[in-house]
Amino acid sequence: MTDIDAWVWWLIAAAALGIPLVITAMPEFGMLSVGAVAGAVTAGLGGGIVPQVLVFAVVSCALIVVVRPIAARHRAGQPQLATGIDALKGKQAVVIERVDHRGGRIKLGGEIWSARTLDGDAVFEPEQQVDVVDIEGATAIVM
Repeated sequence: MTDIDAWVWWLIAAAALGIPLVITAMPEFGMLSVGAVAGAVTAGLGGGIVPQVLVFAVVSCALIVVVRPIAARHRAGQPQLATGIDALKGKQAVVIERVDHRGGRIKLGGEIWSARTLDGDAVFEPEQQVDVVDIEGATAIVM
């Protein structure tokens, strides 16, 4: 039986670290996996166990320290896509029938919606533009 070279063990470790990356979607596992590949390259080039472990640690830590904050900023900067009734909030509509705190009708997104005012004293007449602030059931809340 032959001994398995150190670089093979590093590649096995890289693959093993890739599994939780796929399951949990935690990018840190991917960064550790890349560090393990760097350890495999070091072993393949003839480096001893100490340089292999040092390369693994330095590459993994560098990726976590440098890439993780960049990825977090990128993820935080992406706008969320609003769908369904959330996509209607903030849109403008045209009053079709007088809208007050008891009800009325508006044209929103090409469709007729029942509506009522957010403020109990507000009244909107036909042809006025209103802003949709919320949707409650099938009723748009406007101001």
